[in-house]
Amino acid sequence: MRAFRLTVVIAMLVAQPVFAQRGAPAPRSPEILPDGRVTFRIAAPNATDVRLTGEFLKAPETLHKDAKGVWSATVGPVSPEIYFYQFAVDGVAMARTKLDVSGPSPRFYDVRPVAHGAVEQRWYDSKTIQGVRRAFVYTPPNYARSSERYPVLYLFHGAGGDESGWSENGRANVILDNLIADGKLKPLVVVMPYGYAYPPTSPLADGPDAMKRQRDGFSRDLIDDLIPFVQANYRVHADREHRAIAGLSLGGGQALGIGLSHTDVFSRVAGFSAALGAVTSPQAGGLDFKSLIADSKKMNDRLKLLWVGCGTEDTLFNSNKEFAQLLESSGIKHTFRVSDGAHTWQVWRRYLNEVAPLLFQ
Repeated sequence: MRAFRLTVVIAMLVAQPVFAQRGAPAPRSPEILPDGRVTFRIAAPNATDVRLTGEFLKAPETLHKDAKGVWSATVGPVSPEIYFYQFAVDGVAMARTKLDVSGPSPRFYDVRPVAHGAVEQRWYDSKTIQGVRRAFVYTPPNYARSSERYPVLYLFHGAGGDESGWSENGRANVILDNLIADGKLKPLVVVMPYGYAYPPTSPLADGPDAMKRQRDGFSRDLIDDLIPFVQANYRVHADREHRAIAGLSLGGGQALGIGLSHTDVFSRVAGFSAALGAVTSPQAGGLDFKSLIADSKKMNDRLKLLWVGCGTEDTLFNSNKEFAQLLESSGIKHTFRVSDGAHTWQVWRRYLNEVAPLLFQ
């Protein structure tokens, strides 16, 4: 951790001379124009090269400097969405920032004047990890005033993320609120855990067996610790018929691996842009999916939903396609959703909006 902090400080000190003096007003950026184009600006009077990368760009955009040392570029029009973008000043990458381009009508993940659920942080003791862990839990509108029990979805984040990802970047709670308000979704509880057994700073997160340790530890924590905690603290059904599992990227691979390995626990399984390259190779310490789905009759009898989706511009598309072909050749009932898009939250928000209503019809 100390080495990481030192690196950041050095990078800031190296980059500092290219920027405007302290106290100078920051240029307006980003500026969304009426025609949907967006102007980006950054004050860096001593810089010699400034570039912009973003999920709305196919290639880096070169900015141009004015007489005051402000660099700018106008791109687009940019379709209504939430994007990440980043400046690089003389080769030094700045922090990633969100760009939110709204449209003439609300998007499916925009907050609307409807009844809202709640998202709370819950800490629980994990005997598996021998420590305290955190999960984010979404409860539907009117949960506190109700006495009924709800189905539950365990929803996983991707590599490098944490349990806050689906709320902060995925807007999962807003998507679910809107679906419930529109009568498209049966109210449910959603549990979003931390997707690693051991944090990057732990010695257990390193070494040749780290991948297997992480996967096995996370799976045991989920089954032995988190699910019992949720059942003891929330009004959820305790049977597999009312329990689903889904995730994106790393979490997508985890959801498919755990879900197909534990059909006694989960009846609905979904993977969004699932990271399958490692887990489909037993030699790499992953799961042997071919063995998991060898009994197609049992799998088809147990699973109410098996859903796999990936964008065609995603680097993981081919592995997801191959997995879907494996399911097809094995006689496993499933849905393979092919869409446009890359490895981004734009895709995963759409997938959640599409899959959630299918879980507990």
